[in-house]
Amino acid sequence: MGASLLIRGGRVIDPSQEIDQTLDLMIVDGKVAALGRNAGSSADRVIDARGMIVAPGLIDMHVHLREPGNEEKETIETGTQAAAAGGFTAVACMPNTQPALDDDTQIEFVLRQARRAAHALVYPIGAITKGRQGKELAEIGLMVRAGAVGFSDDGVGVENPGACLRAMQYISMFDKLFIEHCEDRALAGKGVMHQGTTATRLGLPAIPAMAEDLMVQRDITLAKAAGVRYHVAHISTAGAVELVRQAKKLGQRVTTEVCPHHLLLTDESCVTYDPNFKMNPPLRNRTDVAACVEGVRDGTIDCLVTDHAPHLDSEKELGFQDAPFGIVGLETALPLFIKALVEPKVLDWPKLIRAMSTRPAELLGVACGTLKADARGDVTVIDPEVEWTIDAERFRSRSRNTPFNGWKVRGRAAWTILAGRVTHQGS
Repeated sequence: MGASLLIRGGRVIDPSQEIDQTLDLMIVDGKVAALGRNAGSSADRVIDARGMIVAPGLIDMHVHLREPGNEEKETIETGTQAAAAGGFTAVACMPNTQPALDDDTQIEFVLRQARRAAHALVYPIGAITKGRQGKELAEIGLMVRAGAVGFSDDGVGVENPGACLRAMQYISMFDKLFIEHCEDRALAGKGVMHQGTTATRLGLPAIPAMAEDLMVQRDITLAKAAGVRYHVAHISTAGAVELVRQAKKLGQRVTTEVCPHHLLLTDESCVTYDPNFKMNPPLRNRTDVAACVEGVRDGTIDCLVTDHAPHLDSEKELGFQDAPFGIVGLETALPLFIKALVEPKVLDWPKLIRAMSTRPAELLGVACGTLKADARGDVTVIDPEVEWTIDAERFRSRSRNTPFNGWKVRGRAAWTILAGRVTHQGS
């Protein structure tokens, strides 16, 4: 027998097998060897998981690792360290790097850097168009061959409907996910926060909810014609949630995701002009937040993601209008989703694990998100009761831009395990 790890006595939750019971989990040579009562008596390492939740490794299908081009903000090394600290064994990285991930050499570079770091799996999302300019299609086929699991021009949507349809048709040939940042830039203009009474009071240019809704509506029509698997990135409006809900009822292959900040914060948080509350999509109003929560509850929203977007302190110290959009999220996501969804009983633990592991794996078409026999031994052991205070100064990420610094939260990853190897042990 090769290297072995026994995780003993935890509450094993594996939505892929509809398992939720107290079991032992044995991993040998990086793969699941046994799952059951008394799955093993000895191993090279034994983890006592009594009182803990043992789940397939968490997957964040929407992160920005900044490499290549903006390594001063984050690298694949530091970003995957942050992922492991947050309980994630895999992330999907977006292509708005410099240069963009728009050809096979860039995809190969990301995979090579991730293997070198070895903290978490990294699944690259390739750009839909060259340079993310929305005009000429990128080398989709070559990127698929190199290892891209989906495609997006994230940060911007594909504005031209003709180019968008052609891209959808091309991507559908490979049955990969078409991931859209839904924002009509003509409507969004130079807006920096949600259009509403708070923006009016603050005197800030605003982004209407309609900018998101219109692109979702257009894309659902195009996706139906193209037969592509269509995914709305970081959904934030009541209108967009309802559009996805209705498309699903009609049997369309439409899915979506939501971030913790769009479940816990509203545009009213911007009243202090703190740029850590500036994000895109912007923080919306209470009606939109309630609609997103309901979308998670009824299954309209498939996945829970971070949109981890590192920025330098010097950038976030600019005025609200001039600071860049985005916040980090890998090290705070799990407790924030617990606060937003588990504590108020919107989701139970099996449904939370499904939305943070099994379902992302299904959408990306990757062999993760399960504890079935011979599957990769990627596991997140969660302490659901530990209480702690978020401290940005202790982040593994290279950046500190979070609006949640100082929040008191409950629950965190006690151990993160990648192919049977512990990549993070909580303090």
